[in-house]
Amino acid sequence: MTALLDAPDAQIATLADLVDALQVAEATLSSMSAARDGLLAIAGRLAIDIAKQGNHPDRGDHSLRTVAAEIGAVQRVSDRTIERRMAAAELLVDQFPAVWAAQGAGRISPAHSRVIVDAGSGIESPSDREKYSAVILPIAEAESPNRLRALARRVAERFASTTVSERHRRARSQRRVWVTDGDDGMAALHTHAPAALVHGMFDRLSQMAHALRNENLRARRQAARDGSEFEPDDRTVDEIRADLLADLVLSGQPTGHDSEDGLLGAIDARIEITVPVTTLMDDDAHASSDADAAPPAELDGRTPIDVDTARKMAGQTKGWDRVLTHPISGRVLAVDRYRPSRHLRRHLRARDQRCRFPTCGIVASKCDLDHNHAASTGGATCETNLASFCRRHHVLKHHSPWHVEQQPGGVVEWTSPTGRTYVDTPPAPNTVTFTVEEDAGPAPF
Repeated sequence: MTALLDAPDAQIATLADLVDALQVAEATLSSMSAARDGLLAIAGRLAIDIAKQGNHPDRGDHSLRTVAAEIGAVQRVSDRTIERRMAAAELLVDQFPAVWAAQGAGRISPAHSRVIVDAGSGIESPSDREKYSAVILPIAEAESPNRLRALARRVAERFASTTVSERHRRARSQRRVWVTDGDDGMAALHTHAPAALVHGMFDRLSQMAHALRNENLRARRQAARDGSEFEPDDRTVDEIRADLLADLVLSGQPTGHDSEDGLLGAIDARIEITVPVTTLMDDDAHASSDADAAPPAELDGRTPIDVDTARKMAGQTKGWDRVLTHPISGRVLAVDRYRPSRHLRRHLRARDQRCRFPTCGIVASKCDLDHNHAASTGGATCETNLASFCRRHHVLKHHSPWHVEQQPGGVVEWTSPTGRTYVDTPPAPNTVTFTVEEDAGPAPF
């Protein structure tokens, strides 16, 4: 059956108009994105110029953070994101002007520009970057970004001042591991490491997963021939691969890097889970779909996890932090523990949950506790004078024109260098609240 065979001429004409309109719209979006990159590049230059006027020893780092914080706050975007965008914009505008111009004219998309810049970032000579751009732009105008990537790397290699082996030795210092949160109690573990090692790890996991899968199929066939009972393993290769990785990381011994006394092998994984006590007690909490069902547990205050996992971990843990909350507003009232520990620190982490700069999502467990009014000038060490700031925004508070005031209820008010005010309210904790009926009289608390 031929697609659109039965479509009348009028519908085909409408489709053609839609395609033309979308092409124009896409070109317009590319142009606007290029215009935004130009503005971000100007903002980055402005920050450096301000720093030069004051002869700042940090070479403009705090000025750049201050400008990025201002832009990020008004756009409701993390200032880290803005700073990355500013850096990328300066790289595109200053070092690849022909590529920026082509995007501004709508001939290529922002995705094409990123591929070209990424591949050509190792070209040091301005004249060589110009030659590289002249070669790759006609190709970019005819190919998708995905296809362009390999071609751009190939072309860039012609103009690179160093070999790929030399660049790889430098790139190894950037290897790292990080986590991104997903939905339904899931998360993704990423690693940036030498490609040979990453592919080798994946290949070994794959071989092991396929071996387990094949052994399960062989045992199933053998059980069928013998007429014996057999409980099959119905996991896919992907599932087995993920389970094997978890086993190796969580329970395997790092013999290749461990010390003689087993220092690394003694390290256990640590996570923080918040779960309402009613969820732990209610057997039907995980099965109910009613609006009144108990809320799910949360991992690090931002990612829901399934109740069964929370219950198992609660049953196996050696100690709990108990967070007492107001039954109507949900506001944190107190935090205690059955064993003595740092009560105030736990209380503030339970209240703040993340860095208290607007748009920042760094979890409180990775933040500094900062005095709003410095302890050296008489500021009290109490919940009304302390808040959680990640190291980045802690430094921003003390080394930039941003001003911070803490209001009642843990509300933190930031005033930017341009006089704008941004208010950050403690996030609602993962807890159970109750509604007071109008005829029930005042609440007894």
